[in-house]
Amino acid sequence: MQHKKLKIFLDSANFDEIKSINFVEIDGVTTNPSLAAKNTQNKENRFEEYKSVLKKITEIIAGSVSAEVIATDFDSMMAEALDLRKIANNITIKLPCTKDGLRACKELFENHHIDVNMTLCFSPAQAVLAALNGAKYISPFVGRLDDIGIDGLDLIADIKQIYENYQFSTKILAASVRNINHIIEVMKIGVDVITMSPSLLESIYKHPLTDKGLEIFLKDWNK
Repeated sequence: MQHKKLKIFLDSANFDEIKSINFVEIDGVTTNPSLAAKNTQNKENRFEEYKSVLKKITEIIAGSVSAEVIATDFDSMMAEALDLRKIANNITIKLPCTKDGLRACKELFENHHIDVNMTLCFSPAQAVLAALNGAKYISPFVGRLDDIGIDGLDLIADIKQIYENYQFSTKILAASVRNINHIIEVMKIGVDVITMSPSLLESIYKHPLTDKGLEIFLKDWNK
């Protein structure tokens, strides 16, 4: 039986941050306008600065690097998407689950053969439309649903079941994971990719009992 590979993406637009944490296996990177805004200074030339950061990231990350468009209408989305794709072949275009976003996804998939990550997914119906329109990844947001009292893990499970029912090839990318429990639960459901902040990734290998055990070992050795 062929085993499924879990991929870990880093949710960051900070090149130095990504470079410093790349000692663990990072399969890809996801960015968004909020992260880009935090890591660019020139508001008048922010998009060009964002592209410059993305170029540096693609030089150290061989896997998918999701670059999100800023535009909200179809024509502008397409113009930005094709511009971002010129940066490197491993750029995955990130689009919102809106009418124009889905239209752009279909166009990029069918006529330009470009991978698309459909983001801001909050319902199984949106995930189905993304799959039908050729999305390579769907990014359901776990934590943001939890914030409004809806179990984000239920959304992941529903998408997983529907995708298996119809054998959709779109990969489920768990986004907006807030804690280690989220990570464990989405892995139990069987997502393809988990994207997480650098701070959350670092918290995985930190445990007080590990530190305490190491301290005891060192004391015993020094005796």
